[in-house]
Amino acid sequence: MKIGILQTGHVPDDLIGENGNYPEIFERFLSGQGLTFEHYAVVDNVFPDSVDAADGWLITGSKYGAYEDLPWIAPLEALIRDIYAAGLPLIGVCFGHQIIAQALGGKVEKFAGGWSIGAQRYAVNGTDVTLNAWHQDQVTERPEAAQVVSSTAFCENAALLYGDRVFTIQPHPEIDRTYLKGLLDVRAPGVVPEPIRKAAIDAIDTPTHSAQLADMFALFFKEKRIA
Repeated sequence: MKIGILQTGHVPDDLIGENGNYPEIFERFLSGQGLTFEHYAVVDNVFPDSVDAADGWLITGSKYGAYEDLPWIAPLEALIRDIYAAGLPLIGVCFGHQIIAQALGGKVEKFAGGWSIGAQRYAVNGTDVTLNAWHQDQVTERPEAAQVVSSTAFCENAALLYGDRVFTIQPHPEIDRTYLKGLLDVRAPGVVPEPIRKAAIDAIDTPTHSAQLADMFALFFKEKRIA
């Protein structure tokens, strides 16, 4: 099964040598699941010719906001609606979670409660997991078609399911310890409040359930369900 990865950002230059860019990070995350991949750097205005270029689609995270006036945002939203109309499985992570909600009628905003960084607890479809987060923006109004499958006191719409077509999640199951540590060292200073950055550093060795989420992603791609 071929998955088209829609890349909406770039790994910082200081970290790319050790981690690869976003598509490579997701390929590692989903390795061993019987999937193949093709990349489209939509952040650089590289789009697939058709929704049929892949059997399923995944939208990555990004440093950008879904609400920003960028030349690739509107074409990406149109592609999301085309994928949704075609009934192909679509997964969104962090920015991907947000841009899908926005494209399908929801609202994304910079959350008044601030940042969520590092290891966080979630109940995804009734299963308790720990996953790394890295976000300030949130889906504040979900689309009519979206069902909440994870919600926390900090993030009401932490994961959404749109029938058998779309599954999206706010945290980053693909972010491992190495990449998280790099982000905390390189991207966080001066951007993320220091107490939040320090708390994430202190919790850097917290085990996560990334493998469990990789299985959930693969199941959704292959069978259009998360359990």
